[in-house]
Amino acid sequence: MSDFEISEAQWRVMEVVWLRGEATAADIIDEITPDTGWTHQTVRTLLARLVQKGVLQTRPVRNYYVYSPLVSREELVRNESESFLQRLFHGNTDSLLVHFVREGKVRQETLDRLQKMIDEQQNKKK
Repeated sequence: MSDFEISEAQWRVMEVVWLRGEATAADIIDEITPDTGWTHQTVRTLLARLVQKGVLQTRPVRNYYVYSPLVSREELVRNESESFLQRLFHGNTDSLLVHFVREGKVRQETLDRLQKMIDEQQNKKK
């Protein structure tokens, strides 16, 4: 997997492209600017940076470009998760899980699912 680092603003742009499958700059600007207040130039700069990073590709259609993702949302989520885990927990998944359980950030139904997974793993080892 490639190591893609994108900013929060770039995530916002990618969410629009992932949702639509492909979009023009005008489509993205129309979708994003009402909530963000970003200028057209800001959105175009974000698009250019995403193309440079290899996350988006463009293809010309008449007088404009159509943007489409080169990287799935799942791949970027995986990449961000690994980066987060490495930065905050030195890559130790156990520490991450213990942290969230101790802090009460995990719903009971999730704890029940985790317990079921733990039980299944322990049964496999027997």
